[in-house]
Amino acid sequence: MQLLRYLFIPLFVATLLTPGQAFAQRVKQPQRVKQPKEVIEAYRVCNRFQQLFAEDLDFNRAYEETFTKDPARRRAIAIAEGEFGDLDLTSIDDATLIAVYKNQMQLLFLTLLLIDENKKEAALPARIKEIYDRGRPRTIEEFRLGADLLTRDVAELRAYLTNNPAAVQRIRSFKETLNKPIEVPETYVVKPITFYSKGRVLSNKEEYYQIGDYAVIREGADMKIIGIRFFSRLF
Repeated sequence: MQLLRYLFIPLFVATLLTPGQAFAQRVKQPQRVKQPKEVIEAYRVCNRFQQLFAEDLDFNRAYEETFTKDPARRRAIAIAEGEFGDLDLTSIDDATLIAVYKNQMQLLFLTLLLIDENKKEAALPARIKEIYDRGRPRTIEEFRLGADLLTRDVAELRAYLTNNPAAVQRIRSFKETLNKPIEVPETYVVKPITFYSKGRVLSNKEEYYQIGDYAVIREGADMKIIGIRFFSRLF
């Protein structure tokens, strides 16, 4: 009887602990959360941009489908991202200003694809380096002239890329990266934030989502991109 009692106590204790241990294990495992609809839409628009851009590296095409449609906001983005210093751009129409922004972004991404694998220097031909030697426009006249030159610069750089074996390989790798979708978090709810830091694109109280490299807002019934930093996606 004494022996049975000693055998029974450990068995009883083990029976009590086993469910508790299992519960502790369940507690440690993150619970999957349900994201708000607009968060899902925000991730979708970011992935759509990447999908479009990966097809032919055409920033204009991806921009037109996924970025804000509001003319004033588009202009504000162009000014904030263009970094034109103290140049008074009031006499520059929206179409020209936005075209300059899109060409600058296109030129930037294409140029970064020429940087060698060791990231020590850019393997740029002399003609392409001339593009950057021009610097920022100092007058409105220089701005207007530069706007026309940018279109030609982009076409020339794209042509150079297609005939550069090292660049072709980097483009292929970059496209593979772009085709990997940004996953919606499953363990926490994505919340909107305020105080967007770039220019006058948003007021301090307007909310936006930071989805990886993308800043996204609600615009009417849709989610739209207002900003992008793409450097971390290139390497």
